[in-house]
Amino acid sequence: MKPILMTAATLLALATPALAEGDAAKGEQAFRQCKACHMIQAESGETIVRGGRTGPNLYGIIGRTAGTVDGFRYGASLVAAGEAGLVWSEESLVAFVEDPEAFLAAYLDDSGARSKMTYRLRKGGADIAAYLATFSAE
Repeated sequence: MKPILMTAATLLALATPALAEGDAAKGEQAFRQCKACHMIQAESGETIVRGGRTGPNLYGIIGRTAGTVDGFRYGASLVAAGEAGLVWSEESLVAFVEDPEAFLAAYLDDSGARSKMTYRLRKGGADIAAYLATFSAE
């Protein structure tokens, strides 16, 4: 199993430059599929995108350490990834949403890593990441 994870991690690393070139305007439209579980709410309390509370608030996600939104109960693997140094970038977010469990397994070098996010976003991830970056300090 480790060779598969190493291959996946290598492919993700090689694909990174292409993944970062998202279109924020397209991402705003594509985010509709995310708001079933996620909202975007500023620290001031202003609701930018009304959405579900199954997933964490995505305001400021780019540049944030994984698994650190106060009051949200993350899965153990995502918390472990944050403790291991995972800080969300557009590239890492795109890789995560394409296959959350494979991403965490590769990042943590742990084939038993699990994610509470079961949805896989096969296309449009770079656009959504670019859109979310507009709500981040970076």
